[in-house]
Amino acid sequence: MDRVSPQPASELAPVRPVLADAVDLARQALVDLGEGEVGEHLGVTFEDESAATHRFTAQLPGYRGWQWAVVLAAAPDSDHVTVSELVLLPGPDALTAPDWLPWDERVRAGDLTPGGLLPPRAGDPRLVPGYVATGDPVVDDLAFEVGLGRKQVMSLEGRLDAAERWREGEYGPDTEMAKAAPSTCELCGFYLPLAGSLRVAFGVCGNEMAADGRVVYAEYGCGAHSDTELPTGAGSPQFDAYDDGAVEIVANPVPAPVDAAEGSENAEASENAEGSENAEASEKTANTEEEDAASTN
Repeated sequence: MDRVSPQPASELAPVRPVLADAVDLARQALVDLGEGEVGEHLGVTFEDESAATHRFTAQLPGYRGWQWAVVLAAAPDSDHVTVSELVLLPGPDALTAPDWLPWDERVRAGDLTPGGLLPPRAGDPRLVPGYVATGDPVVDDLAFEVGLGRKQVMSLEGRLDAAERWREGEYGPDTEMAKAAPSTCELCGFYLPLAGSLRVAFGVCGNEMAADGRVVYAEYGCGAHSDTELPTGAGSPQFDAYDDGAVEIVANPVPAPVDAAEGSENAEASENAEGSENAEASEKTANTEEEDAASTN
């Protein structure tokens, strides 16, 4: 879709005065169109000796940045101006739909859903007829043995495209996982190389704890490499953990309650015993004093 750019009339090719001055005629043509309020005049553009285009701001809901263009015409030797065309065009800042693309160019990886059909494009450069040499010795030898082989096989361009996509993908050598890995996939026991010419750089991971079933680059790697060893001291601690459930809980014995009568008797006996002890002690003290007095005399 064509766009228009607002420019002062003085910066464009000279417009005949009879056309340049017909701003009111152009505006009235838009008012008569009845498509809403007409905004400010943005300028006039030279079309040819007999025609010029006046532009106005379009104040229509949903058409921000669009402009009305009114083409006026006048014969070379005439002062009579007529309206030739009215059109709504996007300005330089207008909100417009993206350029249309055929469906086969709009489809992206991951768009295919269960039950959907996605045939290759006509003349897809990634495929060649099966009886044409592909450059892959494994494919070419097999096709030779069985006759024509498959109806179509991947071309050299198709294989290079796939190789580049896989290398730059999630399982390529430049990912954070690969950079932190202790070794590479090509040295891993879980690495299953592809057949054909791609085997020199790609294989499938067979480790269910890693990139299981994915095509990985030979120089990719992860922490689940078959040669990975835990550092010394790793694993369980030397002593078993303290288990609260294994502690034996022992309840303190509760003293039996004392009967009130028995308690009274015990208290009385205790008082009698204490009184007896005090009397005996007093008696011993008096005897001692008397003996000291007799010795003095």
